[in-house]
Order: sequence, then C-alpha cells, then structure tokens
Amino acid sequence: MDQPVDVLGVGWAFPVGVDARGGIALARREVDVEQAILMIVMTPKGQRVMRPEFGCLIHELVFAPNNSATAALAERYVEEALAMWEPRIQVLNVHVTPQPIHVPRPEDREDSSALLIEVTYKTKSSNDPRSLVFPFYTIPGE
Repeated sequence: MDQPVDVLGVGWAFPVGVDARGGIALARREVDVEQAILMIVMTPKGQRVMRPEFGCLIHELVFAPNNSATAALAERYVEEALAMWEPRIQVLNVHVTPQPIHVPRPEDREDSSALLIEVTYKTKSSNDPRSLVFPFYTIPGE
C-alpha cells in the first residue's frame, strides 16, 4: 500500500543555523511552512540574483505614509506573493493594521512606525487553519 505524500515536508530552518549535532538545522511540516511565509514576505523582489521575481513588493512601502491606503497595498502585495510562492497553503485573509511605535521619551522619538500584518491561512494537506502575525517597519517620509 502506498504511503501518503507529506506535502508539508522538511527544509532548512530560517534563519539558517546549526542543530545540536553540528548539521544544518531543519524545520519540519507546519514550522517549515510558517518560516517559508516569513521568508517570502521578508525578501524584497529582485534581491535573489538567480530568482529575481521571488519575494514580496511590500518593501516598496518602506517610505510610504502609515495609513489605510498603505495598509491596503501591503495586504495586496502579501496576498500576491504568497499565492505565487507558497503552494502548500490557501490564504484565507491578510489583514494589515497601521501601528505607530511608541517611544518612552519624546527626545528619543524617531518618525518610525510599523504595519502589523496578520496572515490567516490553512495548509492544503490538512485544512488546519493557522495565523501568523508579524510587524513590517516603515520610515515615514518627511
């Protein structure tokens, strides 16, 4: 009888590291998928020489104002990148919320902010709904 195919698989851990035995650290199944999502979104398009289309256009928003229009663009860019580069998942929703960064002392304040990105998805092999939340830091223009 044939064994079911494990489509989630195993891959190098992100960031790349060494395991307890001195070998390359690996990520398995759902952790591998989660790390792949982060790698896709965190890689600017054009950064990989041999695969220039890999990545996400969200990095074009680094100097954009932290408002709802920028959040809507970020949602679109993340959805497009994940649809293109992560076939093991179905994206259910991408929600981006502008988040100002609070600095304790006014004299230390920099004009920085973040977009809080929440990706809700399910793995196609198990239909297990999952959520991943991470910040994307912006530098508002002058």
